[in-house]
Amino acid sequence: MAYTRQNQRSLTKAQKRRFVDAVLALKRRGRYDDFVAMHIDFYRGDGDGGLRVAHMTPSFFPWHRKFLLEFERALQRIDPGVSVPYWDWTADRSPASSLWGEDFLGGNGRRSDRRVTTGPFARSTGHWTVREAVTEGDFLMRDFGRPQAPVSLPSAAQLASAMDESRYDADPWNSVASSGFRNKLEGWPVRRGSGTWFNHNLVHRWVGGHMLGAGSVNDPVFWLHHSFVDLCWSRWRKRHPDAEPYLPRRALPVTDRQHDRVLSADDVMPPWDTPVRDMLEHSRLYRYA
Repeated sequence: MAYTRQNQRSLTKAQKRRFVDAVLALKRRGRYDDFVAMHIDFYRGDGDGGLRVAHMTPSFFPWHRKFLLEFERALQRIDPGVSVPYWDWTADRSPASSLWGEDFLGGNGRRSDRRVTTGPFARSTGHWTVREAVTEGDFLMRDFGRPQAPVSLPSAAQLASAMDESRYDADPWNSVASSGFRNKLEGWPVRRGSGTWFNHNLVHRWVGGHMLGAGSVNDPVFWLHHSFVDLCWSRWRKRHPDAEPYLPRRALPVTDRQHDRVLSADDVMPPWDTPVRDMLEHSRLYRYA
């Protein structure tokens, strides 16, 4: 039977506490850091060479759907009633949003060192030590809005621009694809060096701190962010029912510069050996409220 992922703003105090408790339990068991390490291992860019499966690639959505599902299942082994809520960053755009409450994810980092000092994931509580991708310290860091170079969270209009794309992805199947839903939602700059980020990527930059790099999973907000990204993909499919749900459908020819660098719909995604096409529909597993 399918379970439900809720908007974080609709969670009761008890639901927030159960989610937080399950995440903390996963951390104590050492399993949470395995997810951080996996995301770091698969964070490969256009210029890194080899196969890209998680970022700057058509499999961005299915790979993160599987990643999110594996995390959710790990939480449910601790508390079967827990699911990953989503953060609609086009609506909850303020540091004062309930998302950042002391009873949920905690607030911004302090100005001096970006260290989060409130909520259950503050280092001072003794429950949340950053062990993977340590930077200045072993504490969680955030830097809302990046005051040194201010950015805002994506607007509803910016998200709508991606949702209006009728094609899933397009050549050259990477971070500089000028059309296609995947790259516009993933949110890479239109031109290299332009400094303009969109949607998914802009959220990472707005939160700042650990959310800026490959170790972004160190911040539990990662999961709520990607739950909403997954919901956007689901909504895009409903909006464009006649569109190919995933491109490229088949392996690219050897003459293509992206041959063996991106996955087709029939390929399997490491590290799970799960076919891409198995992650194109979620209704039998979960739904969104």
